[in-house]
Amino acid sequence: MDIEAASNVVPAIHKSVDVDDDGRSKRTGNVVTATTHIITVVVGAGVLALAWAMAQLGWIAGIGIMVAFSCISILTYNFIADCYRYPDPVTGKRNYTYMQAVNSYLGGKMHVFCGLILYGKLAGVTVGYVITTSTSLVAIKKAICFHEKGHDAYCKFSNNPYMIGFGIGQIFLSQIPNFHKLTWLSTLAAITSFGYAFIGSGLSLAAIISGKGQPTSLTGVKVGPGLTEADKIWRVFSAMGNIALACSFATVVYDIMDTLKSDPPENQQMKKANVVGISMMTVLFLACGGLGYAAFGDHTPGNILTGFGFYDPFWLVALGNVCIIIHIVGAYQVMAQPFFRIVEMGANIMWPHSDFINKEHPTKLWIFKFRLNMFRLVWRTLFVIIGTIIAMAMPFFHEFLALLGAIGFWPLIVFFPIQMHIAQRNIKVASSKWCALQLLNFTCFIVTMLAAIGAIREIGKNISKYKIFTYKQ
Repeated sequence: MDIEAASNVVPAIHKSVDVDDDGRSKRTGNVVTATTHIITVVVGAGVLALAWAMAQLGWIAGIGIMVAFSCISILTYNFIADCYRYPDPVTGKRNYTYMQAVNSYLGGKMHVFCGLILYGKLAGVTVGYVITTSTSLVAIKKAICFHEKGHDAYCKFSNNPYMIGFGIGQIFLSQIPNFHKLTWLSTLAAITSFGYAFIGSGLSLAAIISGKGQPTSLTGVKVGPGLTEADKIWRVFSAMGNIALACSFATVVYDIMDTLKSDPPENQQMKKANVVGISMMTVLFLACGGLGYAAFGDHTPGNILTGFGFYDPFWLVALGNVCIIIHIVGAYQVMAQPFFRIVEMGANIMWPHSDFINKEHPTKLWIFKFRLNMFRLVWRTLFVIIGTIIAMAMPFFHEFLALLGAIGFWPLIVFFPIQMHIAQRNIKVASSKWCALQLLNFTCFIVTMLAAIGAIREIGKNISKYKIFTYKQ
């Protein structure tokens, strides 16, 4: 017994120096690194649709909704930060994933519901990325076409070959077995995301300064011959979905928190990062949306770099789209890998003795050596193929992004954080704070439903205009 006691002394000393309270390596992240991660995640392709959203809403509602969504996000992401540990936000046991936190505070049924929303959104985002990449590839070809043949030339091309090519590339990248081996790809993606955001904003600002900006309105696109009152209302709802998508980083919030050191407490550091990161995000969103709207007015395209309000300098428009493509190539895997992992873990649990699911085959292809898993090869390939086919059937950029934003905003950014906060703080039912939180919850639910309906209606209208799989941009 004395020997066992003595043997436990060294690990205890070693643990206090080299590892955290959960036995994992010491985390070294801080407020600055967490803020950087937040900004990197939220600066995505959705930023390019904010000008269109601003045009539908106008200056008053556009700025108001962006600021309101940001304030709600700061509040609820702070609730999420407090739930990183259970039951105490400082000394409790760590929750490494969003789903784990929901399970700890709200139980198994909510855990399943959260999983359906979370992984459903991840799968949906990958479809959106196929659409975005093909749109940018076509935009590069169109930029060259307009440059060589003039702005009035017929330069319309099918997205389908580019979607197929992107899908083939992702089939190969999807065979990378471990998420941590994609660090270089996600880093490159983060850098390029800022590149296209600044190029889009810079081109808009240049158009305004040169006097080419278009008239704008406090209430957005005017109802007229080309826009009925009903269409205007549905576009407003769809625009809210675009803004909601741009505000979201719930899918990776606990991945960010799991990098933070424990002193000061993780929740305190994350709350500061939330305020700084979301505030900076809001300024960037207002700049991108506002400058794009001021440049194009009522004719603001769904994507300011692919809608061809900008023709020159054609090389800069093309460079912006190259940045989008590089970003999406990496971002696709960042979103897909967690989905791959959860399916493969489930298959392993259900069929633990299946060689098809579990056996790794050492393989050499030319000079490359790797371990081939047949289930991973088949399942991930089918996932990419199905997503590509869906994208080919509905290749509508801002409409699809609006739908994804609507699907994820209320449950992941509002409902679960509020319910976990109520459970953690034991807030009494029907108390003033409980009523205020549930009022916010209900209001955001209504907004989300309207945004989803608006996005679905816009997608339905576009599908009715084009034969399936024959859309040309």
